[in-house]
Amino acid sequence: MTQTAWPYPRWIAHRGAGKLAPENTLAAFRLGAEHGFRMFECDAKLSADGVPFLLHDSQLERTSNGRGIAGEQAWAQLSRLDAGGWHSSRHAGEPLCTLEALIRFCLADRHALNIEIKPTPGAERLTGEVVARETARLWHDTKLPLPLMTSFAPEALRAARAEAPALPRGLLLDALPTGWLETALDIGCVAVVCRHTLWSADSVDRVHARGLRALSYTVNDEASVERLTALGTDGIITDRIDLFGPPRD
Repeated sequence: MTQTAWPYPRWIAHRGAGKLAPENTLAAFRLGAEHGFRMFECDAKLSADGVPFLLHDSQLERTSNGRGIAGEQAWAQLSRLDAGGWHSSRHAGEPLCTLEALIRFCLADRHALNIEIKPTPGAERLTGEVVARETARLWHDTKLPLPLMTSFAPEALRAARAEAPALPRGLLLDALPTGWLETALDIGCVAVVCRHTLWSADSVDRVHARGLRALSYTVNDEASVERLTALGTDGIITDRIDLFGPPRD
C-alpha cells in the first residue's frame, strides 16, 4: 500500500514544552513555540460536566494543587486550580487549559497538534466522542493539517472515528501485543505511535507496508534519535525541546 503525503513536522513537543514548563498548560505551549517547535502533543479528558481540558493523570495531585479524580469534578471547580506552582514559582497560578483554548492558540500561531484522548477510566467512549466533536467544530483552518487524534484506548479512537471521521487517528502502544497492527488498521489509523524502544526494522517495515506512519514517544537522547532516523520512522515526540529545537523540518 502506498503512503499518502504526511502533513506533520517530524518533531513534536511533548505536553507543550516537555519538562521546562508545567505540562499541558498554555505556558508550556508558548515556551515550545519559542523554541521553534511547530507541533505539540497534549492530553485531553473531560470534566464531570463535559468540558474537554488538558491533563495527563486521572488524579489532580501531581500537576496541580487539586485533589482527587479530575473527571469527577466540574470545570468551574477545576478552572480555579493552580496548575503551575508545582513546577516552579515562575509559573505559580497558571490555570488548567481547556482544549478550546489550546486549539485557538494553535490556529492563531500556526501550529499543528497531536491530541491524545486520555479518558478517565470508564469514560473511554464518551471522551472520544466529545473530544473529536469539539476538535472538528473548532479546527476551522483548512491550510493547517487536521489534528492527529491518538489514544491507548481503541474504544476512544473508535468513538472519535464515528463522531468525526475526517480527523486522522493514531494508535498509541507501550507494547506490541498480537494483532497490534490489525487493531490500528481496523480503527482506520494513519499512524502507530510506539514507545520508541519498541521500533525495529521489521515493525517499521510492517507499518510502512500497510501505508501507515511510525511515530515514537518519548525520545530524549541523541542515540535514540539516531537509531529511529536510521530505521526510517516518521515522527519524534520529545521532552528535550532545549536539546533538539528549533527543529528544521
